[in-house]
Amino acid sequence: MQEHTYRRWALPLLFLVLAGVPFVAQWLGEPFYVTLGARILIYALAALALNLVLGFAGLVSFGHAMFLGLGCYAVGILSYYGFGNGWLQLAVCIAVCALVALIVGTVCLRTSGIGFIMITLAFAQMFYFLAVSLREYGGDDGLNIYEASSFGLFDLGGSQPVYWAAWAVLLVSSLAMLRLRRSPFGMILRATHANPRRVDALGYSVFGVRLTAYVASGVLTGVAGLLLANLTAFASPSYMSWPVSGELIVMVVIGGLGNVLGPIFGAVAYLLMEEAFKSMTQHWMLLMGPAVVVIAMVAKGGYANSLAWLRRPPPAAPTVQPPTAGEQQDRRPPDAIAKEASA
Repeated sequence: MQEHTYRRWALPLLFLVLAGVPFVAQWLGEPFYVTLGARILIYALAALALNLVLGFAGLVSFGHAMFLGLGCYAVGILSYYGFGNGWLQLAVCIAVCALVALIVGTVCLRTSGIGFIMITLAFAQMFYFLAVSLREYGGDDGLNIYEASSFGLFDLGGSQPVYWAAWAVLLVSSLAMLRLRRSPFGMILRATHANPRRVDALGYSVFGVRLTAYVASGVLTGVAGLLLANLTAFASPSYMSWPVSGELIVMVVIGGLGNVLGPIFGAVAYLLMEEAFKSMTQHWMLLMGPAVVVIAMVAKGGYANSLAWLRRPPPAAPTVQPPTAGEQQDRRPPDAIAKEASA
């Protein structure tokens, strides 16, 4: 009963807290907190998408930043040619990311383990150097975006609109992930991680299930890239680099693999630690590395799973059975028992 209550209220409480960030920032007179919060929500969305293949299917994709960069360039290139319609940019982002994920997934899913990791990394590096070679769109220096995505009734110009758009998309995506996790497709997807041979023996296509999850994950990461491009007003090849893919993996791991809320907790913890260490020293990575190691060792299963103690029932008091007649007789002093035995 307590576990059901925890699962029922954890998601609403988390998003209620996140919804209060802009109001707290306005009260404190710190608009930077809104920008930081929007960045956290966007990376939480990307980590949530990665969790679909990493946490549910057990596929370590070391090239998911590729889709983040594709989403950014979908906004940047269309804006470069004067197409600022957000719905058009969103449609192009979804189509491009779905097509690339379908091609990459078809190749990568023929392998497993270290082979899958290296091939996803290789594809990500291919797109990274492709973006660097596009001199017309800034090359290695990146591409400035001068026009925010306009969706008719609203546009994504400024940190505040991007924050609420990311909050809404993350909320809908989290609810969808909860439904998917309990759906037949979600159960089959998780079963492909536990025992793919048995899933195949039951008549399900392991390759097809994993490919569907990989495409959906790539599209959702691309949407996160679209939001990131509007937040930073910039599209850069660095968004596709392998360190970004590594950061997404770290967020999922420290948050909790396979847990729907885990990537959100992981993104919040990782990016807040990053900002805190950056304020201390320019060599903040020397502090970040050990901190992540300590978290991974102490909070086994991630932040979300480490909160399990909140929903554990209190230990039951030990029951004391009344002594039997024979046990009461044996409680006599040892000398009395010895005298009776000698007699």
